[in-house]
Amino acid sequence: MSMLTPRGLKGKQYRVTGNAYPRLGRPPRRGRKAVIALGGVLALGLVSLGGVQLYDVFTGKHRNAGAQACAPASGKPLAAPESSPSAGAPASGAPAPVPSDTAVPQPSAVKVNVYNATDKSGLAARTADELRKRGFVVDKVGNAPAALDKKVPGTAQILSGPGGLGAATLLLSQVASATSAEDGRTDATVDFVIGDTFSALSDPTQAAAALAELTKPSPTPEPGHC
Repeated sequence: MSMLTPRGLKGKQYRVTGNAYPRLGRPPRRGRKAVIALGGVLALGLVSLGGVQLYDVFTGKHRNAGAQACAPASGKPLAAPESSPSAGAPASGAPAPVPSDTAVPQPSAVKVNVYNATDKSGLAARTADELRKRGFVVDKVGNAPAALDKKVPGTAQILSGPGGLGAATLLLSQVASATSAEDGRTDATVDFVIGDTFSALSDPTQAAAALAELTKPSPTPEPGHC
């Protein structure tokens, strides 16, 4: 008897009836469903983020954010100064500030004093004559004060107060490699102090090019850049 023959059927024939057979299917893959669900959530998040960025671009909010990023270190947002009835009034007992004038005038509106801070004689007189030919109004001509005598190492030093900053810029263009400084004078006069390496004024073409460079406006920063 075969080991597969059921008990009670020894020596008897038997057959399997019916037309249904068990089928083996793949077990459900829960991990795959979880991955598909996570991918859908990520895709939805990326679409939402892109929509927010496009909204900011078309509404200009990114420009406001860039302006705030360029705010001073105090952390306060950029804002226009508020006017007040007392704005510009000096403190009680303090002298009124000298108004600053940075507009570059014509040579005929500039009064200049020419001083020689070197040991080479005649430089102040010759330079004063050349400045007169270029339209400047020359006032004082002579040796430099003791505080500056033999103490100007470059070509020239231009001295002015707040009211003569534009005139100082014009004179700076007349000599190569000159330096400038501001003092406490209350008028618009300018001092042209000749230094150790001075030889002559720049020619008019060079002076015009130097003035254009000195007065060239600063480039406007791009949005988002300080």
